Amino acid sequence: MPEAADFSVKPTLVGDRVTLRPFLDADLPTFVAALDDPEIRRLTGSAGAEPFDAGHCRRWYTTRNAQTDRLDLAVVDRATDECVGEVVLNEYDPVNASCNFRTLLVASGRDRGLGTEAVRLIVGYGFTHLGLHRISLEVYAFNPRARRVYEKVGFVAEGTLRDALRDGDDWVDATVMSILAHEWAGDR
Repeated sequence: MPEAADFSVKPTLVGDRVTLRPFLDADLPTFVAALDDPEIRRLTGSAGAEPFDAGHCRRWYTTRNAQTDRLDLAVVDRATDECVGEVVLNEYDPVNASCNFRTLLVASGRDRGLGTEAVRLIVGYGFTHLGLHRISLEVYAFNPRARRVYEKVGFVAEGTLRDALRDGDDWVDATVMSILAHEWAGDR
């Protein structure tokens, strides 16, 4: 069995457009505003969840750097030095060397390639430094922009979870996507 991934290390990963780094207290206003934004709550599938609680949000983000079973990093736009979101590897399965992936970008971080680079950086770190074999995610049908990013990075659609999310009075499908270590290595 492979050695377990060490999620206690919170790296700083630098790309051309973004830096991924551990959270700072100065990032909190970005996440409080983001998670209170109805569109972001919809895109992340949390619109129907409990009402937004700024105190809970602050407590959540101030504990991310201490987590040893997951990797949460802030996405920082290198052009402005502004925190524009997060990338997360969570739901670690050590037996199968796999993780779930999720991300969140605020409006100022979208449509400029920041998300694509952030996903590439965290996926690369997952395979090359954490020794993961598989990284998976779910993307909702109403978020084709995110799906295009995942496809550009190399994620492959595996199947559809039908009516996986209630969206107002409608139901929305989610596509399960994944990327495997050998696919990542072969594409580099």
